[in-house]
Amino acid sequence: MALTDAERSLFRKQAAKIRRDIVDVTGWAGGSHIGGSLSMTDILTVLYWKYLRIDPANPDWDDRDRFVLSKGHGGVGHAVVLANRGYFDAALLKDFNHFGSSFGMHLDSTKVRGVDASTGSMGHGLPQAVGMALGLRVRKKPQFVYCLCGDGECNEGSIWEAAMAASHYKLTNLIGFVDRNHLMIDGRTEDIMSLEPFVKKWEAFGWKVSEIDGHDLDQLAGAIEAAQAYKDGPFMIVATTVKGKGIDFMENEAAWHYGGLSADLIEKAKASIGNGE
Repeated sequence: MALTDAERSLFRKQAAKIRRDIVDVTGWAGGSHIGGSLSMTDILTVLYWKYLRIDPANPDWDDRDRFVLSKGHGGVGHAVVLANRGYFDAALLKDFNHFGSSFGMHLDSTKVRGVDASTGSMGHGLPQAVGMALGLRVRKKPQFVYCLCGDGECNEGSIWEAAMAASHYKLTNLIGFVDRNHLMIDGRTEDIMSLEPFVKKWEAFGWKVSEIDGHDLDQLAGAIEAAQAYKDGPFMIVATTVKGKGIDFMENEAAWHYGGLSADLIEKAKASIGNGE
């Protein structure tokens, strides 16, 4: 089902707010993995405001869908999404990554409401998602497991071991995303450790693949619905994105994989993002 005009408008405004909030939290924390958090914002907005079966008032609800942020360094973005979705008071994020805070740079599922898996060490999230999907199937539960990976993370062998297992066990309840922003901490993915032909690799491992613009809300919605309807195995959505999306001085700059923001840069960043109108 296509997005309505009302949904499209809501999601644009919500994504803009999330990006502005990421900027604020980065300022309060003294720094964060901001570039990759901004690139995945539209994916998480569409998931959390339309497709995930969740109850923020009951984060451990057994009948919920599961979400695994395999690129766990994007925790600042995930935390902002969870706060906006109502899992906890957004004021708690003023202590993000401070001593004694429940919010570390990589979110801990035992400390942060709404986090289904502790991740951060690259390559660990997709294997956990495979285990969750298998567990749900053994229990005859109809829910989905959604897993978001980074493209640089796909240098890890454990990602491909998990991909092979998901295909072997025909996990139709597993929907993956790759935030394909083409940049990692040291530079461009194709310079550091080339991934192409990326889509063909996932297909060779037995996944159905949809390659989309990860900032196009309608394409995201269409791909997620196609994935939910697919009944022959796991489904991967390779979402082409822009690192630092929305902030003109950050976009496509590897230097903003991690960074801090002065008061002046915070204001410039928010002005660049706007309000999603």
